[in-house]
Amino acid sequence: MASIVAHIVYARKYFEKFEPASLDRDEFLLGCVFPDIRRIDESISRKDSHLHFFPIDLNFKGLSSFEAGWKFHLYCDMRREEILNEMGFYRISGSDDFANLSAKLLEDEIVYDMYNNWEKIKHYFNNPPEIETRIGVSKETFELWFALLSNYVKRKPDSKSMHIFLSKQPKLAEKADSIVESINRLRENKRIADVLKKVVDEII
Repeated sequence: MASIVAHIVYARKYFEKFEPASLDRDEFLLGCVFPDIRRIDESISRKDSHLHFFPIDLNFKGLSSFEAGWKFHLYCDMRREEILNEMGFYRISGSDDFANLSAKLLEDEIVYDMYNNWEKIKHYFNNPPEIETRIGVSKETFELWFALLSNYVKRKPDSKSMHIFLSKQPKLAEKADSIVESINRLRENKRIADVLKKVVDEII
């Protein structure tokens, strides 16, 4: 699984490679960071958010742009794990700290500069259109999640902004200090960074 910035960078690569005329890019991006909304609403199960489409592939026929982005998120989660396993990433000490969350957030920092229109995304996430998610997510929760993401992506993630992001997520708030300490350790490991940089190249 990847984190927020990485998913947006992966989506950019998808659009650059395939130029899908039938998809609205903004709503696709909205969908590609939607599934992790369960982090702020415990009533949303992982089954609802991450097992919503089958098979998990890049066939978006019959889906809205938002749904296509959502399915793309699931595809990238799966493909990213394949890539990291192939590269022996999880044999590196500390790579699986906090169920791999430390590495995911570090990846956000590493790939942030691969996207160059964060101001537009920040504004869009602060003013998302009404979307029918079909899994019972309230309008308030939907808007809260994207406001949180807007604040997170407004500048390149660092230890401070990652801590703030984590502190807004109920299940992670108490672990925020420890997770950031883990990220700081991973940041010093060049091999970790080198492997994470390669994921973008291989994801599509």
